[in-house]
Amino acid sequence: MSLNELSKSHPMRLWAAAVLGVALVGGGLATRSLADGRTNTPAAPAAVRQTPIAPRTMAAVSSYADVVSRVAPSVVTIRVDQRVKPAVSEQFFNDPFFRQFMPDGQQPQAPRAYHQEALGSGVIVRPDGYILTNEHVIDGAQSIKVTLHDRRTYSARVVGSDKPSDLAVLKIDAAGLPALPLANSEQVRVGDVVLAVGDPLGVGQTVTMGIISAKGRVTSLGDGSFEDFLQTDAPINRGNSGGALVNTDGELVGINSQILSPSGGSIGIGFAIPSNMARNVMTQLIATGHVRRGLLGVTVQGVTADLASSLGLPAVEGAIVDKVEPDGAGAQAGLEQGDVITAFDGRPVVDSNALRNDVAGTLPGTNVTIGYLRDGHARTTHATLQALNSDSGRTSTTSAGHGGTNGGLTVAPLDARRAARLGLPAGSRGVVVEQVDPSGSAADAGLRPGDVIQQVNRRPVNTPGELDQALRQAGHRPALVLVERQGTPFYVTIRG
Repeated sequence: MSLNELSKSHPMRLWAAAVLGVALVGGGLATRSLADGRTNTPAAPAAVRQTPIAPRTMAAVSSYADVVSRVAPSVVTIRVDQRVKPAVSEQFFNDPFFRQFMPDGQQPQAPRAYHQEALGSGVIVRPDGYILTNEHVIDGAQSIKVTLHDRRTYSARVVGSDKPSDLAVLKIDAAGLPALPLANSEQVRVGDVVLAVGDPLGVGQTVTMGIISAKGRVTSLGDGSFEDFLQTDAPINRGNSGGALVNTDGELVGINSQILSPSGGSIGIGFAIPSNMARNVMTQLIATGHVRRGLLGVTVQGVTADLASSLGLPAVEGAIVDKVEPDGAGAQAGLEQGDVITAFDGRPVVDSNALRNDVAGTLPGTNVTIGYLRDGHARTTHATLQALNSDSGRTSTTSAGHGGTNGGLTVAPLDARRAARLGLPAGSRGVVVEQVDPSGSAADAGLRPGDVIQQVNRRPVNTPGELDQALRQAGHRPALVLVERQGTPFYVTIRG
């Protein structure tokens, strides 16, 4: 099965300079003396001086053959006979407008579904024949064949699949299989050496080597519901989907899932589902055939530098609450719009995606502790998570954030006529954006006509004058502005 691919290329320029030991470091310039190896930069204050890293003696690694010999028997090739539906629906051909062009009495025929064989990889996770792979590998499968490392082939059935995480579990009738142990992906570090094992392009089992390039990546390519990818430069190609990403101890750290490529081939940017997420999903699929996820009942967005400045936050971290669902777990716990969630059950909240994954990875009914900031004051509350509807996985816990600076707006009071035109309920308050100066910062930030500005710095604004005054009172700091667009609230920052 082909890897999902990011189709857009993101061109960028990389500027590098290295002349006789001179290198640009951060925003300053450091020069290294060729005579004594010291760096001629001012000494750091004692309070911020970092402890030197202790020297380590590392034996040169000339081969990973021992690791591969342990791992390879646990990685399988998956061949899927898929029924592919035509891109054009039958409704198109039954539309009276198009039927009028057909000869009298002749009925238009919609294109029929067809079969195709797809290729992917999988990982044996239990000796009694349970195999972990990607959901997109087996999606639409009519039949599934699994070929082991020793070339034995078995028919497989789907135990369960989970589109939001792009994971699935298969079962073959075999015993005594070499299962691959799962590592704790939280302990994986950027820079760790990893090996990717799978069957790329159908050439046979292949091993490639690289490092962990980044953690916590979000691509929003597939279903996009729950993503927390490990990024690696170990070459991954089509057919590697569902294969293993392992550490040098021979443990599974991730399930290879996606690549970033303008050409369809590996350019050294691949993504793997971390083993901790895979373990949680796999365990539930084997036990019940489906996945249960917690629901806090709030929508959140990430904290930008301007939002942090406006809210007086000590760091650009956390998740700001856009909306609180009535009768949801968050509402019952006392969370309000504008609160910044900083900790979830004892774990710091780095960003909105991390919070979303933490909530989803906790079973419904669990009582959790939530740390948050309100008006600059740290608070703590407790919430009992509700159950997330599997059909609402994409939007129930977080919404897309909008950040930046805004200006050049023309607004009008939100009267009954304008509210009706925008489809807003009676009694809605705020000011409506009527025009956005294309050369102004509001256009750069994404505000557009029809948006309703409801608050500035947590205070309601109902007239253009109140908006102007609120922006002026913000001074040099960006003002925190609550906007509603087609029923969805979100925050931006505006500089007056």
